[in-house]
Amino acid sequence: MDFSLFYFANNDTEERDRYRLLLDGARFADDNGFTAVWTPERHFHPFGGLYPNPAVTGAAVAAVTKRVAVRAGSVVAPLHHPMRIAEEWSVVDNLSGGRAGVALASGWHAADFALRPENYETRKSGLMETVETIRRLWRRESVPLTDGAGETVELTMFPPPVQPALPMWLTSGGTPATFTLAGEHGMGMLTHLLGQEVEVLAQRIEEYRRAHREHQPASAGPGHVAVMVHTFVGTDRDAVRETVREPFSRYLASSFDLLIKAAEAAGAQGADMSRELKSMGPEDRQFLVAQAFDRYFETSGMFGTVDDCMAMLKQLKDAGVDEVACLVDFGVPTDEVIGGFEHLARLHDTWRAHLGS
Repeated sequence: MDFSLFYFANNDTEERDRYRLLLDGARFADDNGFTAVWTPERHFHPFGGLYPNPAVTGAAVAAVTKRVAVRAGSVVAPLHHPMRIAEEWSVVDNLSGGRAGVALASGWHAADFALRPENYETRKSGLMETVETIRRLWRRESVPLTDGAGETVELTMFPPPVQPALPMWLTSGGTPATFTLAGEHGMGMLTHLLGQEVEVLAQRIEEYRRAHREHQPASAGPGHVAVMVHTFVGTDRDAVRETVREPFSRYLASSFDLLIKAAEAAGAQGADMSRELKSMGPEDRQFLVAQAFDRYFETSGMFGTVDDCMAMLKQLKDAGVDEVACLVDFGVPTDEVIGGFEHLARLHDTWRAHLGS
């Protein structure tokens, strides 16, 4: 089971050097045997707002590293023309010497689709068509497009990529159909523990593996599952709890209006949830955040000492996870996160030794 770094910052600070943690973390990952650095795509909100374009941040990561994979977690496919996705990530592939990878998502936040409102209603149905177009372009095939004069033209992507195939994942918060879809199409799976317990995740992974076996050749292997996990490692569990309590609680609270928007986007299915969240007063929200913090700290994150985190890693390994993507930028001050990297490196090395024992 591999380790990587994942970024999804809550940009609510006035720091001028906002990308220091990204770049210092990338160098750390590169030097300490980590597999990848993931950056997301987010728009119009401080929650994740440092990352409106993962190809741009990925290019920066590529420039300061030599070995680690450079990945999008995730590109919101309906917001972009497939040609643009392929072009941008071919640039990253060239800058990195063949280390690019992309997770794709259909998107869920209606406000994001201010960029391409015409694609909101069909955001799910067109996702796999985008995947197949990117694959064709990456193989240097031409695709038919309509030019400014209304003529159909056959166009090929430039620059040529380094890798013969672009590693691709689908992103899901736990929807079973998405796990199955990723397996059927020979893609990896990028998911998280926000709203799904490890036991449920294990069931979803088995469904993914089954679909992968049934639809892909044996030479394709069993597929790949990466799980994003909020992470902070230290030498004392209680001290770690107090270090992360306030910033992680603030991080959870900042996502409230996103949850409301998600519920509204679900239509009648999410109407009750939307009304309930909107009706909550400050004290009720504070109570809900406190409960969420306790649950995540105990069951859904990698918080505490190396020994504490080893227990979570063993659970994830047993569930069938291939890669743990450590989300490190949830609000702890940058210097403290960077200072804790030595303990994260020790966790990585301890896990490697455990696998070899």
